[in-house]
This record gives sequence, C-alpha cells and structure tokens, in this order.
Amino acid sequence: MSVADEFLDAAARYAATFTKGDLPAPPARKVAVVTCMDARLDPAKFLGLAEGDAHVIRNAGGRAADAIRSLVISQQLLGTREIVVIHHTDCGMLTFTDAQLQRKLRDELHIDAAIPFLAFADLEQSVRDDVAAIRESPLLLPEVPVRGLIYDMHDGRLREMT
Repeated sequence: MSVADEFLDAAARYAATFTKGDLPAPPARKVAVVTCMDARLDPAKFLGLAEGDAHVIRNAGGRAADAIRSLVISQQLLGTREIVVIHHTDCGMLTFTDAQLQRKLRDELHIDAAIPFLAFADLEQSVRDDVAAIRESPLLLPEVPVRGLIYDMHDGRLREMT
C-alpha cells in the first residue's frame, strides 16, 4: 500500500466522526505563523492550536520570502493581524548553501537552477532577517506585530529573538 493510500484510509476514518465542517475560513485567533516544513515539527501541538485558530504557513526553513504571498492573502482577505516567524534548531537549511544545491541540480539533473533556495548559516540571524523582511514588505500591513521565535528540537522550548 502506498503512503497516499494510507492517507485515504486515514481520511475516511477521520471523516466518519468529523464535526468541524462549519469552521469559518478566517483564523479565530487572527494570527499567521510562518515556520519550517520539517516533519519533526508539530506547530499545532507546541503552540496549543486547534483547528481554525491560525494560518500555519510552512516551507523549507520557514522563510519569509516564500511566505509573503500567503501572508498577503491571510491579512487582506482573511483578517490576520499578527505574524509569528518560527525557525528551529537542527534545521536542514543550515547544512548546505544555495551554491551547493544549485551545483547538485546541475550535476544530477543537468539544469541551471538559478533560484534562491534561501539556505542560511546563522539560525538567529535568519529569524531576524525574516522578521525584517515581513516588517519591510510593502505588501503587508505595517501596523501588524511581527515576532520571531526559535523552537529547540531537543527540549521542545520556544525562545523569542529580540
């Protein structure tokens, strides 16, 4: 059985007792979270979120540059009024450079992938950079608070970047 088949089976079991079909599309807590796609992270659990509470935007590294489009929609059409950026320790984005990945793609796929992969060498600076990118984006509301956090993969704690 493929993983997709397992997902279909799990969804059928979930649907059998599903009762949340009337949740409104705008997030109840009016917050958008930008975080990493790392499979070890469960933002709903460590943030205490229930379905319908928040927009959780996930991408490699939790990078703001990849999240701006979603944040614009979240703010302008769905009313979010706070943004939280969460990066994490032991992130895969710390293990390579854009140039290394571009070289790998050129060597293995024979293509020139001249796009930024947004790798970073300094975890704390990456949070600061992403918070600044969101605050400075002309597409996002300037009065919306933006905070940056780091999740520790080893002890489950969050710490705020200042």
